[in-house]
Amino acid sequence: MAFITLNTDKLKHNFDYLNTFFKEHDIDWSVVTKILCGNENYLAELLKMGISQYSDSRISNLKVIKNIDKDAQTIYIKPPAKGVIRDVIKYADISMNTDFRTIEMLSKEAQKQGVTHKIIIMIDLGELREGVMREDFIDFYARVFEMKNIEIIGLGTNLSCLYGILPNNDKLIQLSLYKQLVEAKFNIKIPFISGGSSVTIPLVMQGLIPPGINHFRVGETLFMGTDVYNSAKFENMENDIFKLYAEIIELYEKPVVPTGELGTNLEGETYSFEEEDYGRTTIRAIVDIGLLDIDMKHLDPTDGDIKYAGATSDMVVLDLEENPKKYKVGDLLEFTMDYMGIVRIMNSKYIEKRIINSNTPSIIKTGA
Repeated sequence: MAFITLNTDKLKHNFDYLNTFFKEHDIDWSVVTKILCGNENYLAELLKMGISQYSDSRISNLKVIKNIDKDAQTIYIKPPAKGVIRDVIKYADISMNTDFRTIEMLSKEAQKQGVTHKIIIMIDLGELREGVMREDFIDFYARVFEMKNIEIIGLGTNLSCLYGILPNNDKLIQLSLYKQLVEAKFNIKIPFISGGSSVTIPLVMQGLIPPGINHFRVGETLFMGTDVYNSAKFENMENDIFKLYAEIIELYEKPVVPTGELGTNLEGETYSFEEEDYGRTTIRAIVDIGLLDIDMKHLDPTDGDIKYAGATSDMVVLDLEENPKKYKVGDLLEFTMDYMGIVRIMNSKYIEKRIINSNTPSIIKTGA
């Protein structure tokens, strides 16, 4: 059976590194937990590490966090849909908002539940995903400022997720200027400017973050040790906290080129083959994962001799060529994944989720 592992020792290493880093720069940060897809065991391990604020775009995931620790502070990080307003007030201490009518509904529901709901107003700085347009922001803020049971605790922005618009000093200065503007106009103090995410961390290292930016939302760098801005990896962070293991369920020497009239496969693709491949054979292995679990472009075998040959809904076919490692049926093959690969595997109910650390007996046996 295929399974994914989370190494808690490596996760703790990354967590401690980032926690120290942000403290040194007087920045508060929230862990974006959506990569864990609400897995209770994985979330419980994360909550042991000592941060008090968690962000997610799924209410069901925030509910799991609150069930583990009712005092954990939670942030709902996308504009709420009408159908989840009640649960946003119930399970999210803070939500990020961009629509006046939505905030009106949050206000009414907060009054019903007898709570004050905190919000961060998101401003569009060019990424064209969520965010109030800059020219409308002051009027928008003035209207929200008067709402009952709503407390504006911050301003924020999102960059790089949709079109890859990178954060830079100019854009973040704009965000800081909006803070100064509303504080002066409304005679208030705004605690948080949430302008940072994994992609912004290298700018902090270079001293390019304006002083007003004091809140980060970080997921990918914590869980993968990635330098998102430069599409690289941080050398002093762990990059393989998650690994996927799939069992070989068939292994035979087979022709490289199929026989018969070629049509399209289940994804509508038509294959073509090189002339030199006709008549050649190779060792082929089938493993017990498929397209229902992951898109193969997000998955890499740790054994560099293994090549991807194709996949169907429940099986992946791999080319082992001469099979130098002498793999056999029943062996486990190890894979690493990018961010989207991990999310999709985590979201598959067919993949077992395991926790490992330095005290875990070896569960991996591959090759001869």
